Amino acid sequence: MKLVRFGQPGQEKPGILDSAGAIRDLSAIVDDIAGEVLSDKGLQRLRDINIMGLPEVAGDTRLGPCVGQVGKFICIGLNYSDHAAETGAEVPPEPVVFNKWTSAICGPNDCVEIPRGSQKTDWEVELGVIIGKSGRYIDEADAMSHVAGYCVVNDVSEREFQLERSGTWDKGKGCDTFGPLGPWLVSRDEIADPHQLNMWLEVDGKRYQNGSTRTMVYQIPFLISYLSRFMSLQPGDVISTGTPPGVGMGQQPPVYLRDGQRMRLGIEGLGEQHQQVVQA
Repeated sequence: MKLVRFGQPGQEKPGILDSAGAIRDLSAIVDDIAGEVLSDKGLQRLRDINIMGLPEVAGDTRLGPCVGQVGKFICIGLNYSDHAAETGAEVPPEPVVFNKWTSAICGPNDCVEIPRGSQKTDWEVELGVIIGKSGRYIDEADAMSHVAGYCVVNDVSEREFQLERSGTWDKGKGCDTFGPLGPWLVSRDEIADPHQLNMWLEVDGKRYQNGSTRTMVYQIPFLISYLSRFMSLQPGDVISTGTPPGVGMGQQPPVYLRDGQRMRLGIEGLGEQHQQVVQA
């Protein structure tokens, strides 16, 4: 099942993809793709609907972020062994955890802004995990039952702000538009193994990232259990699980985004994002 949110920013409605790939309007059934809708019971209710009887949405309608009312946008750094190697970093003995502010969230095809004063805005295709069931101190063996589904994330990053301005990574990770989510929330039953997915990213048609979730160091059940030691996880929380090699910072010499460029990125089974880069 592929769930979407469509419409103008701040006014998105819930939707679902039918068997032909068209969006059907769910707003008469649920208020949003959020909260209890993301529970196993809520998702089963949507599976039981005759979606072909729902209104069809025009194909050129804007897609919003695929999950609404996100409480926490949690990210994991250096979680791919081959990405850690390209940056010259050691694989950390525990997951590196940082945050993107929820104001960074935008639609999968919205413009990505280069912040004022930025010289080093970079890209990162990542697998997003969307929580569907609340929990604290979650057992690793039970962790996947807390997952509603998955989505594509572009963890856009400003490397100078992140690494050269002192303090935590967060200031280079949470700028407005630095968190495109979608196009779809794909329910967990559709993805047989989230640790066997090809993922890629292109800038102006040149492929920079061409990796796989197979090289993820700390896998999803461990990450959920680990994070739940430090915070409660709640429906709608997003965990961005790290990126494979090929980021701009890792090129020789480094390459960063410029006004007018276009990014295209995707993950096997989870769809594609398309973003124009603009100057803020």
